[in-house]
Amino acid sequence: MSNTDLGLMDAGQLAELFESGEASPLEATRAALDRIDRFNEAVNAYVYVDREGAEDAAKQSARRWGQGKPLSPIDGVPASLKDLTSVAGMPTREGSLTTPETPGDYDAPPVSRLREAGAVMLGKTNTPEFGWKAVTDNRVFGATCNPWDTRLTPGGSSGGAAAAAALNMGVLHQGGDSGGSIRIPSAFCGVFGMMPTFGWTPQWPPAKMTTLSSIGPLTRHPRDAARMLNVIGRYDYHDPYAQRGQPDDWGVDLDCDLHGLRIAYSPDLGYAEVNEQIAARVEEAAKKLEDLGAEIVEIHPGFESPIDIFRKLWFTASLEIYSLCDDKGKELLDPGLVDNARTAEHWSALDMFHALSARARLTERLEHFNRDYHLVMTPSVPIEPFEINHQVPPGSDMRDWEEWAQFSYPFNLSNQPACSIPCGFTDAGLPVGFQLAGGKFDDVRVLRAANAYMDAHPARLPTVPDPAQYG
Repeated sequence: MSNTDLGLMDAGQLAELFESGEASPLEATRAALDRIDRFNEAVNAYVYVDREGAEDAAKQSARRWGQGKPLSPIDGVPASLKDLTSVAGMPTREGSLTTPETPGDYDAPPVSRLREAGAVMLGKTNTPEFGWKAVTDNRVFGATCNPWDTRLTPGGSSGGAAAAAALNMGVLHQGGDSGGSIRIPSAFCGVFGMMPTFGWTPQWPPAKMTTLSSIGPLTRHPRDAARMLNVIGRYDYHDPYAQRGQPDDWGVDLDCDLHGLRIAYSPDLGYAEVNEQIAARVEEAAKKLEDLGAEIVEIHPGFESPIDIFRKLWFTASLEIYSLCDDKGKELLDPGLVDNARTAEHWSALDMFHALSARARLTERLEHFNRDYHLVMTPSVPIEPFEINHQVPPGSDMRDWEEWAQFSYPFNLSNQPACSIPCGFTDAGLPVGFQLAGGKFDDVRVLRAANAYMDAHPARLPTVPDPAQYG
């Protein structure tokens, strides 16, 4: 078994090898570190790598497997954390010049759970400043590039995690999603990404827009996402919004068929403009789900674009960041974040109250819709990846990222689970993803449908950055 082979394996395959003694967690960790060494310069996915700490953790894991006492099925599996997540011993810059370079002194809940499960922490992945936009670039570490074409964005804000997942620079990658920050980069990079029901994957300190954000996995397949959620999807008292009631096994009966599943397929939610090739790939995916036994009904959930609702909440979060900075700090912030904050300065408390009321009505509408349809299917993103270091496609008449992320933030507003599933490529060779969203606490149903699709139609993943260069 070569290091390259180990570097391409999922968590289940690695666990089988660890148990049999055919490979060790140290070998798997070194294989992941080797892939980081080979590919990270091209894509800038990782902003911090803890080689010594990872190898030490892998050696401890190897001893446990050797004694037949692994801490969990992901003991020894290489993992990454988004650089908005505090990890003891690693700096958490959050993509901002306003944050210190000193290592952190505590673990956030997902890190604590992963450590308790024996996962090997490789390092931190890139994010825009405080995760404020759906592309990944910042003034500290620069831009992360799309592994399919390094001239283009991987999306964001978990763009570093998505690029790392696509190139298997580690196996399990933690992201966070407040407006599409897991699903958008998953679609742009051609990997699987899951935003769980709000409150089922605890986080602390709170996200900048607390009631929109869910911690979740970016992986190459839903099975690995379920394995990761079995660890990070557990109640933690630190998070005041954390909820109980998570499934005992997020991957229970994952290999079931889709007969009896009723999916509402909305090509544009009634208001979005979608690239023709993306629309075609998603329509093909709907037919494939039907072939797998699902009932597909083309219908819109029946709500208008919630962009104004989302902006009221999102820009106000930027205003809080801005207001907490002194004059020097304000000058260091991303100009786009500052623009959002300055816009929010003109809104009243009544404006915010109206936005919250409209959010409640949207949630009610979607939860009611899910009484008739088990899942809602849409494109994940309506456009192809575009040039790095831009918030919107150059030459478009768009002003900010919310205008091209119309499919993702409705489900942040409703706090419902949603995922992005790869479903082919455009003529330019760029990935396309479709989204499945469910009612609150229907996370396992979402995972089962995603698993069935990806088992029948495995994703094609890049072997190297910019694979088109190699024919």
